[in-house]
Amino acid sequence: MLESADQTDDLIDSVADESVLNNESAVINTDIPAEVAQVSLNAISPETLKTFVTLIDLVRREYVDTVNDEELFNNAMSGMLTKLDSHAEFLDAEAYENLRAFTEGDVGDIGIKVEYQSALGYWVITEVLDDSPADKKGIAVGDYLHQVDEFKLGEDEESNDIEQLLTGIAGTQVDVVTSKAGRRKHITTLQRNSSHPQIIETRFVDGMAVVRLPAFQNNSREKLLQSLIDLNKPVTGILLDLRDNPGGVLASAVSVASLFMTDTDVVQIKSRQADSRTLSTKGAALFKSLPVVVLQNRYSASAAEVLTSSLQAQKRATILGEISYGKGSVQSVIPLNDAQAVKLTVANYMTALGKKIDGIGVEPDVALSGSESTWEEQALNLLRKKALTSGIQFVYRAALEDLSKKKSDPKNSVIKNNTVINNVIEKPTFKEKS
Repeated sequence: MLESADQTDDLIDSVADESVLNNESAVINTDIPAEVAQVSLNAISPETLKTFVTLIDLVRREYVDTVNDEELFNNAMSGMLTKLDSHAEFLDAEAYENLRAFTEGDVGDIGIKVEYQSALGYWVITEVLDDSPADKKGIAVGDYLHQVDEFKLGEDEESNDIEQLLTGIAGTQVDVVTSKAGRRKHITTLQRNSSHPQIIETRFVDGMAVVRLPAFQNNSREKLLQSLIDLNKPVTGILLDLRDNPGGVLASAVSVASLFMTDTDVVQIKSRQADSRTLSTKGAALFKSLPVVVLQNRYSASAAEVLTSSLQAQKRATILGEISYGKGSVQSVIPLNDAQAVKLTVANYMTALGKKIDGIGVEPDVALSGSESTWEEQALNLLRKKALTSGIQFVYRAALEDLSKKKSDPKNSVIKNNTVINNVIEKPTFKEKS
């Protein structure tokens, strides 16, 4: 696995800074009051203000390199927020745009697949997509992959770890160290492909749909439905794979929950400004009677834990895997102006039954260990036992009809009016767990 907690933090930072930017109403009021927008400096002691101004002047005059005033102030704001908690963040124009790109599914990679070959003692590139960033830089099948950014790869890593290292916001850069059959190593800087929407992988296995959901973004529910439509086959059960899912848009997790549960509480949210609120699904679930098994691992976090815990609480699905990460805070992206914003922790959440998740995680119904490559088959074996023996549901028709309704009535919603639209469950600060 990854070598340190810091490595895992950076890994998830590169994958998903979750946010949602929407002008709909929210449980948590994120408008900046006029009295706050015009903060009285009288609340700050003259000595503190003097020290701050003196420091700025000192840096301008004495620092070894010339400093840009705008960058200096941006860094000051960033430092103030990062001292609050690991999730608070000042977003400059580039970071703000990257967050918007993520919520719309604009996630990228460099176009390679790797596997560890024990006979060689190296991670070997087994596939390079045509015209991908890696292909354009001359990286080829058979090359060894030694390092991704600062992370040196060894036999203890998992394929999922490396996939996450290589994945990130489209347009961002990643450095890889490769070699030709173990010869001289080369550092190559690659830009993750600029248009790589979130891919929900759906396969048909023995009458069952295996769905891998990598993150929760604004259109995840619709993409999941479309992937089932594309199967165009009768389905007797669904295996929902949430392994390595770092979370994302909270409303999206509730939307996905609405596919499986009718008029059901999903999550409780407690903010500083209001009493606890409960987010619930609304209306009849499309797949209410379809057996569901969920796979999770220690990297399943935030919105993924919201979905899993709600399915588990209602005994709507059997959860397999290991204890999830345990991320129980909600971040809101609050615009400061047209180009900048602040990401601030504004609430904590608990399961629909009032159980705490932060620092604890969701415990699976069936614990799995060993290589994750065997987990899917174990989950499918359980799903086979649960699969419908009569009245096979034709998922294609139900999904197609639902999407048709969405297109004809854009206001149609699967979530009650107490939706947290402007809020997200932000990336976890992962730590290695024993």
